[in-house]
Amino acid sequence: MTKLTTIAFDADDTLWQNEQFFRLTQDRFAELLADYVERDHLHARLLEAERRNLGHYGFGIKGFVLSMIETALDVTERRVPGAVIAELLEAGQEMLRHPIHLMPEAAETIATLSGRYRLLVITKGDLLDQERKLAQSGLGDLFDAVEIVSDKTPDTYTRAFATDPHGPAGAMMVGNSLKSDVIPAIAAGAYGVHVPHDLTWELEHAAPPVESQRFHEVPDLGALLPLIDRLIA
Repeated sequence: MTKLTTIAFDADDTLWQNEQFFRLTQDRFAELLADYVERDHLHARLLEAERRNLGHYGFGIKGFVLSMIETALDVTERRVPGAVIAELLEAGQEMLRHPIHLMPEAAETIATLSGRYRLLVITKGDLLDQERKLAQSGLGDLFDAVEIVSDKTPDTYTRAFATDPHGPAGAMMVGNSLKSDVIPAIAAGAYGVHVPHDLTWELEHAAPPVESQRFHEVPDLGALLPLIDRLIA
């Protein structure tokens, strides 16, 4: 077996909570538009807008807020009150100010691995927001490098792991998204470790690549260390 020397982590909903704040804002969105559209239909229209706008706005809070505004204009035939638009903008600003809540075992796991492996953060989202969250997490100094990318593809991981002595074969990607963190990392030749989260954005859903010997799943970050010990034994 190729020696494991690099371990990369997703950030949102892997190192700290994220999706729950999107869901809370989405609930607020539904309440604001309750006089115009039924909740489930609004959610479907918002998801369509988010999917359509990924190429324009990328991932993160800013694109989410712009998609909510676009959806509000669409479902009300541009009759949405200005006060509602103002509340959506304020909701986005609140999300950008929200304090960090680390996932269970995140701090302990990263501290244990730091120094033993080359540690990376590979995450999508708004540059300034992700930099803020990493700084507030208290984990930033434990990582050797941070990459904030527009999307996660096999090429993303090939480039990120190119400096590893063994290339992707000596690397592992850990994250909550099968679609973004696990499947493309395995396609690049790395290990892909899925850490499921109770709340995962619909656009990140995918079937687990159970046929791959490089696919693993752990219930939380606390179970990552025993997995690594088994792999390198």
